Amino acid sequence: MSAVSAFTQSISLPTMPEVAHELIQSLKEEDVPVNPVRNAIAKDPALTVKLLRLANSARYGVSREISSIDDAMMVVGMSQVRTLALSSCLSDAFPVVEGLNSQAFWQESQTCAGYAQWLATRVGSDPQQAWLTGFMVRLGELVIVDKAPEALPKIECTPHFPGARWQRETAYFGFTEGQITAEMARQWNFPAVISEALEASADPLEQRPFCRLGGVLHLAELMCLLESEDNPELKEVPQELLTALHIERQWLCDQLPRAREFANAAMLH
Repeated sequence: MSAVSAFTQSISLPTMPEVAHELIQSLKEEDVPVNPVRNAIAKDPALTVKLLRLANSARYGVSREISSIDDAMMVVGMSQVRTLALSSCLSDAFPVVEGLNSQAFWQESQTCAGYAQWLATRVGSDPQQAWLTGFMVRLGELVIVDKAPEALPKIECTPHFPGARWQRETAYFGFTEGQITAEMARQWNFPAVISEALEASADPLEQRPFCRLGGVLHLAELMCLLESEDNPELKEVPQELLTALHIERQWLCDQLPRAREFANAAMLH
């Protein structure tokens, strides 16, 4: 039995909320469908409050108070509404881990999702699928440290160089957070491409055949840590990975968005 199987059999994995299932089904639509998203949000009072709070925030500069889901969706925009809803549903499904900065965790998850979506449009992957998978990639860490809280200081110790968390998890447990998230994705009956990408996220170049979405996840997670550094050449990004994804390093350096562009919804948790 593998280390991942032994670990997951010893715990109860989180249950995917019904609202999140409905929203994830809407990802299959080319155009964001209004009614399924609206109906899913309406079932969750806490999520409705978050949406109204976002619509009334200074970011949108509305001149009147927004008090209905329909008006809020018009102000915020469907893509951002679904992003907020999915991230809220998934975060609510997991326990608060003592010693882990929850706001920073969810902000990084939102940022990783944003980078994954941005990269997906460059390499020809499904952007919505990439966003969801990018948001999920770190969820396995919450499961790991909920079961083994003594591991948190070892996993999150500094210096926190790019890729360090994967290395520390592997050294301590024999598997990574992405592999645990992949097990959850299988349990939740997600498409195989998502679980395969999560499985490969820590070391996509070892996967045969190469998993393009896994490579996108790996690069997106590196971007979360490198974007704020004075690192104009992104030296920590493996050239072999860029080659496999058909991305030029100079293009990446020139076009890389700032993390704050992707973190707005995370700030509402």
